[in-house]
Amino acid sequence: MIHKLTLNSSLIALALIAGNLSLGAFSMAQAADKPVLVITNKNMGAQNTTIRNASNVASAASRISTQASSTRSSSVYNRPSVAPTITAEQITGAAYFEGDNTIVGKQVNDLTKDLSSMKSKVNRMGEQLRSIEQKGRNGAAAYYASIATINTQLQTGTTPGNPRLVKRLNTAQQNLDLLGKNVSELNNLGVEIADTASKGAFLLDQARSAYTVSGAVEEDHVRLAMLEDDINSAMVTVNRLLNNVSDDISRTTSYLSTEQQNLRTLALAVSDGRLYGKNLANYPFSRAQQSPLVQQASFGGASQQDFTPAPAPQNSNAQNFGPASSVGSPRPLAKIRFDKPNVDFEQPIYVATQNALQQYPDARFELIAVHPTSGNPAQVAIESTRSRRNAERVLRTLTQIGIDLSRIDLSYAPSNDAQSSEVHIFLR
Repeated sequence: MIHKLTLNSSLIALALIAGNLSLGAFSMAQAADKPVLVITNKNMGAQNTTIRNASNVASAASRISTQASSTRSSSVYNRPSVAPTITAEQITGAAYFEGDNTIVGKQVNDLTKDLSSMKSKVNRMGEQLRSIEQKGRNGAAAYYASIATINTQLQTGTTPGNPRLVKRLNTAQQNLDLLGKNVSELNNLGVEIADTASKGAFLLDQARSAYTVSGAVEEDHVRLAMLEDDINSAMVTVNRLLNNVSDDISRTTSYLSTEQQNLRTLALAVSDGRLYGKNLANYPFSRAQQSPLVQQASFGGASQQDFTPAPAPQNSNAQNFGPASSVGSPRPLAKIRFDKPNVDFEQPIYVATQNALQQYPDARFELIAVHPTSGNPAQVAIESTRSRRNAERVLRTLTQIGIDLSRIDLSYAPSNDAQSSEVHIFLR
C-alpha cells in the first residue's frame, strides 16, 4: 500500500521565493510531477534520491528564512552601547594641549619677530645717543678749558693779539663746531626714533586686533597678552629716548647761540688784549663817546648840593591821559657831584627814575661822566678816570633798581664849570 502526497507547485514556488533560494538543478516541473512523500513497505529504489533532495531543499529554505529574520533584527533594532570613559587627563593633560598651527599663532610669531627687530634697533639708538652725549660733554669741557685760559690771561694782563690766546680761541671755535655737528646727529637720530615709535604703535595695534581673529586656541591669546606687554615696555623706552633727544637738541642749540656770541666778544678781547662784555666790572666807559649835553643842561639853582634833581617835567597831557609816549628832546634828570668820599645818592636816584618812568615808561637814560678841565694834563686824566668810576657806581645802582642795561647809554664830557667829578643823568 502506497500513499503519495503531492505538493502544489505554486506553494513550493512561494517557499523558495520567501527563502531567497534559487534552485537551478531542481526545476519546478519536476517538483510538480514527482511525489514528495511516498509511504510504502517496498524497496523505494531510485525514488530515495528524489526524497532526499526534497528534504535537503526544505532544510535549506528553513535556514535561509532564519538568517533573513536575524539580519532584519540587527539592522532595525539597535542594541545598547557603552559610552567611552572621559578622564580629567584627557581635558587638562597633554592630549588636549597638542600643538595646533593656527592662523593667530602664525600672526603672533610674525609680530614677535618684528618686536625683536625693533628692540635691537632701540638698543642701538640708545647707544648712539649716549655716544653723542659723551662727545658733547667732552667738547663742552674742552671749550670751557680754552675759554677759562683766555679769560684768566686777559684778567691778569696780556698783549694784543697774543698768539697763544689766538690758538686757544681757535680750539674753542672747533669745540663749538663739534657741538654743532652733535646737534645735526641728534636731529637725524630724532627722526629715526620717531619712525621707530610709529612702527611700535603699528605693532601694538596689530597685536590688539589679533584678539578678534577667529580660529585661535587658548595659548594664542596668552602669547598675545605677553606680546602686548612687551610692545608697551619697548614703547616706554622709545618715548624716553625721543624726549631725551628733544631736550638735548633744545639745550645744545640754546647753548651754541649764547656761546657763539660770547666767543665773538672774546675774539675782540684777544685782539685788543683786554676784557669786554656787559659785566659792569669790565670798564663799561672804555668805548663811551663824548656827549654835548652837559653844556646845554640846566639843573636849576641848587648847584651847591651833592645831588640835584631836575625839575619834574610838565606835561598836562600826561596828567590827563596817562603816561606820555615820548620825551622829545633830552631832558636833564639828575646831577650827582662827588666832592667828598661818601655821597649818598642811591635813594634820591631811585625816586627820580621811578617818577620819570611813570611819566615815560619807554624812556631811555643817558649817563654822562663829567670831569673838570682845570689843572695840568695829568690832573685832568686822573679826574677823568675818577669820574668814570663814579659813573660806574651810578650805573650799578640803576641796574639794581630794575632798569635794563640796554636802556642806558654811556658817555663822558669835560666841563669848565665842574670843580670835581660829576655824573649827569638825562632822560631821552
